[in-house]
Amino acid sequence: MTSQIRSLSLSTICQILLLTLSISIKSLANSPEKKTSAFFIFGDSTVDVGNNNYIDTLVMSKANMPPYGQNFFNKPTGRFSNGRLVVDFIAEYAELPLIPPSKQPSSKFINGANFASGGAGVLPETYQGFVIDFPTQLEQFNSVVSLLTAELGDAEARELIANAVYFISIGSNDYLYYLGSPKVQEIFTPEDIIAMVIGNLSEAIQGLYEKGARKFGFLSTSPLGCLPAIRAANRKADGSCFEDFSALALAHNNALYGVLLSFEHILKDFKYAFSSGHYSWLHEVIHNPTKFGFKDGINACCGTGLYGGIYSCGGNKEVAEYELCNSPDDFVFWDSFHGTEKLAKKLADKLWEDQPNSVGPYNLKELFFNQEKSRIEDIVEAKENLEAFAM
Repeated sequence: MTSQIRSLSLSTICQILLLTLSISIKSLANSPEKKTSAFFIFGDSTVDVGNNNYIDTLVMSKANMPPYGQNFFNKPTGRFSNGRLVVDFIAEYAELPLIPPSKQPSSKFINGANFASGGAGVLPETYQGFVIDFPTQLEQFNSVVSLLTAELGDAEARELIANAVYFISIGSNDYLYYLGSPKVQEIFTPEDIIAMVIGNLSEAIQGLYEKGARKFGFLSTSPLGCLPAIRAANRKADGSCFEDFSALALAHNNALYGVLLSFEHILKDFKYAFSSGHYSWLHEVIHNPTKFGFKDGINACCGTGLYGGIYSCGGNKEVAEYELCNSPDDFVFWDSFHGTEKLAKKLADKLWEDQPNSVGPYNLKELFFNQEKSRIEDIVEAKENLEAFAM
């Protein structure tokens, strides 16, 4: 047998390899695509799709009144935006339906669940009593896992949990609460707050990992000092951003990135997409809006007072009356704290398939879908190289 193999010509060997590669390409191309991953979302108003509609909280912590949602279903849904949020676009790109709020009655969670709550922070003390705090969101996830296990069986539920993507967007409210509370500042330094936030967030990530989670997406905090509400509170003649707020946000991002780097090495199969370039990108959008298709990066489309910084959108908040712009797509900010739907889409596009220098080490597209397509591309490339060699 050995002598027969050795006697084969190089041309014959190439033909055999080409036939094998052709069969592999056809097999992969005809095989059913793997179902997209489920999507579980934790966080604050940046990703709350309506959970605060179902809790007893302050009016200012709800977005279930017009003009919120005016560009999405033409009615308010509880999203703090004129339309869709970043997680709505991500779900679309992942070929999933809209992910329901975990509090919504009769919801099915086979495609995932959204536990986020407007105003929530990593620390349970942040706006305590008025939000679904982060530890409670994690408890609600456990309840959903139990429901899925009862519905699907233990093995299938475990597989769903392991293949799901876990998206976390939280932390900003901890720093807004801290810098707005002189008594808290007397007790804790900025370094103390960052350490507590990152420590609690790290424990939460490890807790999800222990329950089977393996794929994570993180939205880093934005330049908080440039929000219309904070810019207005700064009251500087030049309208500049409040750098104390932005500095905390940036320090948080750097600390979180360090934690994720360590988890990458100590937790087996831990994969993540971290928007490391989000802070600098949004800073650039705010200061050079026309470069990104906006006209205004300072003022809120919906609000009152300087820069629209009084949080009055929808009425019955800090003041009953508010002003509303004609074209939200011209604005980076929808209200005093939150971006427009247009901004959300641009951010979702970056998270979905940007390069590692902006989102890494994986992007969300890579986390949601298996890589069968790229395997086909690799085999096609090998086949083309072999054909060239055979010639």
